[in-house]
Amino acid sequence: MMNIVLVEPEIPPNTGNIGRLCLATGTRLHLVEPLGFSIDDKTLKRAGLDYWKDVDCHRWPSLEAVQAAADAAARFYYFTTKSRRRYWDASFRDGDYLVFGRETKGLPETLLAANAATCLTIPQTAGRSLNLATSAGIALYEALRQLDFGRKV
Repeated sequence: MMNIVLVEPEIPPNTGNIGRLCLATGTRLHLVEPLGFSIDDKTLKRAGLDYWKDVDCHRWPSLEAVQAAADAAARFYYFTTKSRRRYWDASFRDGDYLVFGRETKGLPETLLAANAATCLTIPQTAGRSLNLATSAGIALYEALRQLDFGRKV
């Protein structure tokens, strides 16, 4: 099972859409606090439709707590516009964690510096950035493509 980690997400519809993505693909969603909204937010539920109750979603007080609870063999990939390594150059394995930062600031610079070898980027035109839910979908489906997901459904 793949894992998506949202570190301090701020926009409910993004999280709701990512929840739907996770449900559709059998992916576990990890939300790292503080959240910029209530999990009961109507906007979150509207984006997640009536599926939200079925999403395999876990809340954590910190990214370190997620990492400590992960299997020892699990790998964490950190998505950022500040890397030159493209997401399709990674060799994903079942159980990997795809980590995304806040919509307005991304992941902390210290985290990126400490994990430079596992930072990935989604190439895009300079000066603009993709929506968080779009980015999560692009990255997750590349990982699932590598894992031959479409043939197992």
